[in-house]
Order: sequence, then structure tokens, then C-alpha cells
Amino acid sequence: MEKSELIGHVLANSTNAAVLDRLPATGLPDAWLVAGALFQAAWNGLTGRAPTYGIKDYDIVYFDDSDLSWEAEDRAIRAAAAAFADLDATVEIRNQARVHLWYPEKFGVPYAAISAATDGIDRYLAVACMIGLQPQPGGDLRLYAPRGLDDVSRLIVRPNDSPNFNAANYNAKATRWQQAWPELTILSAR
Repeated sequence: MEKSELIGHVLANSTNAAVLDRLPATGLPDAWLVAGALFQAAWNGLTGRAPTYGIKDYDIVYFDDSDLSWEAEDRAIRAAAAAFADLDATVEIRNQARVHLWYPEKFGVPYAAISAATDGIDRYLAVACMIGLQPQPGGDLRLYAPRGLDDVSRLIVRPNDSPNFNAANYNAKATRWQQAWPELTILSAR
């Protein structure tokens, strides 16, 4: 799959189009629309489903290490959420600079501090999840897909062997995805 084909599938989903259009106005630093909103929109296009089918939420990540308190992240979430309040969708906004503070308790595995939002994308559970789109001046979209788009286009879910990988979390997500998209090939976690 080429970048243009992915973007075509992503923008066929009007929620994705609205989020990407409004994202720069939020002022969130190093902000990206990521993961399921993107790869699941592509799966929908490839399998002939409605553009919003099966998409549980729309994840926006950003990176701001100037204040790692929950209160600072909460202020950013509330301010940015106003830009998406009229959308009939759940938009989740998370500061990747803070993930190392809560991840071990929530998921039971360590998570080293990172230095950019894309570092967080590198650690997503499955290779197909490792996608981000960032609006650029002039309306272009920057694609970040460190392991490429082959798994997305081939409908493959493959574990990402990152230091924070959790097989139980991977298996739970893969099972949910296969129920929604039975065409998927799920590769087992080691």
C-alpha cells in the first residue's frame, strides 16, 4: 500500500478528515492521529466496509515534556477536546511524554521515557498499529510508519517485539479485531 492509498482510505472516514483538519488548531505540540483510526479505516476500504465500521475511538497523541503532571495533561485534553466536541465519536488525547509514569501500573510491564510522540508509535503492540498522520502546513499529511504499510495492506496483525510488549494485551486486541474483520491473519505472540 502506498501513502496515497492509505490517506484515501483514512479520509473516506469523515471523522478522520475532521480530526486531521482541526488538529493544528488545538496547539498540541508534536500531535498525531494514530493507530486504529488509520489502520482500521484502511481495512474497511480494503474489505468494502463502511469507512467508520469497527473503529472504537480516534486516538491523538502529542508530546509535551514541559510539565509532566496529570493536571497539565488534563488541561491540554480539555482544551483540545473542544475542537472535536461536535463529532459523533470518542476522541482520546494523550501526552506521550507521561506514558512512562502510568504504563507499568496499568499494563504490568516497564515503559522507558521517550523523547517524541513517534517514539510512542514505535512501541504499539502490533506492526499494523504503528501508523501516524500529522497535518502539515499547506494541507499535506506527514506519514509515520516505521515498519511500513505491508501488514495493513495484507490484513496481517503481527506482534511488535518492543520492550513493553504484553502478549495478553496483544491477544485481546487481536481477537477483537478478528471478530470485526474476519479476513485478518493474526500471527501469534511468542
